[in-house]
Amino acid sequence: QVQLVESGGELVQAGGSLRLSCTASGLTFSNYAMGWFRQAPGKGRDFVAGINLSGQNTAYADSVKGRFTISRDNAKNTVYLQMNSLKAEDTAVYSCAARSRYIDEVGTRREQYVYWGQGTQVTVAS
Repeated sequence: QVQLVESGGELVQAGGSLRLSCTASGLTFSNYAMGWFRQAPGKGRDFVAGINLSGQNTAYADSVKGRFTISRDNAKNTVYLQMNSLKAEDTAVYSCAARSRYIDEVGTRREQYVYWGQGTQVTVAS
């Protein structure tokens, strides 16, 4: 079955950087557009960044533009989220997700994604 496993979340000081990874199994990774979402305590799950099949097209939430970068390595079945200049408001559980097979478009809405990872906690101390 499809599995998405995130890693890289930890406690970091404001202004610091982290790189999250999400490794997929049970699917042909290069056939799936991918995304990152986050959920802060008491809030809904929000779109953070998305990437198409080849990695050439990306999209970001306004709140992270210029600070976060999504990328993928299809040979390693992994999508990354590089997070720089972290702020306290970036504290959340970060989850990766995959769209349906062969959809070569960046998705920005939760309902566009069909597979989800369990998430990794990112805590930014101010």
